[in-house]
Amino acid sequence: MATTLLMPKATAVWLVDNTGLTFDQIAHFCNLHPLEVQGIADGDVAGGIKGANPVQMGQLAREEIEKGEKDSNYRLQLSGPKTIVAKHKRRGPRYTPVSKRQEKPNAILWLVRNHPELKDAQLMRLVGTTKPTIESVRERTHWNAANQTPADPVTLGLCTQVELDMEVRKAAKDRPPEQERVEESGLLTAEEAMARVSDQVSTGHNLFDTTDGDQPQSEEEREYDVDSVFGSLGSLKSDDDEQSS
Repeated sequence: MATTLLMPKATAVWLVDNTGLTFDQIAHFCNLHPLEVQGIADGDVAGGIKGANPVQMGQLAREEIEKGEKDSNYRLQLSGPKTIVAKHKRRGPRYTPVSKRQEKPNAILWLVRNHPELKDAQLMRLVGTTKPTIESVRERTHWNAANQTPADPVTLGLCTQVELDMEVRKAAKDRPPEQERVEESGLLTAEEAMARVSDQVSTGHNLFDTTDGDQPQSEEEREYDVDSVFGSLGSLKSDDDEQSS
């Protein structure tokens, strides 16, 4: 559906003959001069043009005509499209304005540093560049490598955030799954923890002993027999009783 009025003069002829709208309202809706609309009403203009009904063409609602007839200051509104047709996806290299073409190496450098998982084909789609240019920026052999600074391609207007996120998700799906281990904190996965427990149980080591088994224990860390401790206490008590008697 067109977003501009089709056959404005033919529409004006029909509105003059079939509605009570003012000349100014018809002129504004049909994008004509009010004197031209008055000439249509007088028969001096568009004498051989057949009127076109905008209601049947879906460009003007009957309610709009009724509102305009009741209020001479009301401006008729063109009806919007009833169906939205998806835009044809253009194939081929992305067009980049001349003013932004010099920013492509900076955008490539930003993508290479922040999203190294992206393939060259994805970088070409995002920035609209060539593979030799990507390789020269990555290897720092570009003729202007000394003056290049990383810049977000979305901020530069070379691609949209939606396109960048889509390419990043595609690259994440292609990567092999990484081990769920945090190197900084020393955390282990469930499989590694179970394997370590099994090894300690099979070798008879104490699971809660954090000291190395080869290191000798000090006097304070040695474990004493409970019976021998209480036995020595009992002998001391008997000696005290004999002395008191």
